Amino acid sequence: MIKACIFDLDGVIVDTAKYHFIAWRQLAAHLGFPFTQADNEQLKGISRMASLDILLSIGGLTGRYNETEKQLLANEKNNNYVELINNITPDEILPGARQLLQTLRNSGIKTAIGSASKNATTILRRLQLIPLFDTIIDGNKVQHPKPNPEVFLKAAQELQLPPSECIVFEDALAGIQAAHAGGMPCIAIGSPAILHTAELVIPDLNHITTEQIQQLQTNTNQ
Repeated sequence: MIKACIFDLDGVIVDTAKYHFIAWRQLAAHLGFPFTQADNEQLKGISRMASLDILLSIGGLTGRYNETEKQLLANEKNNNYVELINNITPDEILPGARQLLQTLRNSGIKTAIGSASKNATTILRRLQLIPLFDTIIDGNKVQHPKPNPEVFLKAAQELQLPPSECIVFEDALAGIQAAHAGGMPCIAIGSPAILHTAELVIPDLNHITTEQIQQLQTNTNQ
């Protein structure tokens, strides 16, 4: 039986991807090259420093900066991003998210955030969602980015549950891979053509029930 649901944040609970894109584009402009929406797709679901390496590669700047300089660039991007998310409101919660979280908790199913974002708590506070999560595992609490399963395994550990009793909600291939590597089934939000490796793909959190979640685990274990 599923006893906990672990949610990625960006693209699942709230669409902060647009703010990440703007912040990365601002950094790219500062470095002297364009950064497009297509380029941004490569950054989905991975850590800030891994994203910076991809951005520098896009700009033809691989090897140009040492680790200290790269950290300063990552900090610049994050400062841009934090300035943008300080204006987030509860109106930006994605369809079905608040209702599903409340339903899960009313059903006795635990909830957690498992996100690469180092700003997850700030965002959830702005969205007024912190009371709906039993634990928040973010980029400040893990060393290894997705597709490494550390963030999800640590969430299960904090919830005091085995991975087999948890299910992950994700919107990125790296996140699906991380869930599977951690021994957890995954429900993906987005395009079935892209996210078909998940056990189930839905357009948003309005399209899932607790009964479907439990049935999914049953099917997975057969």
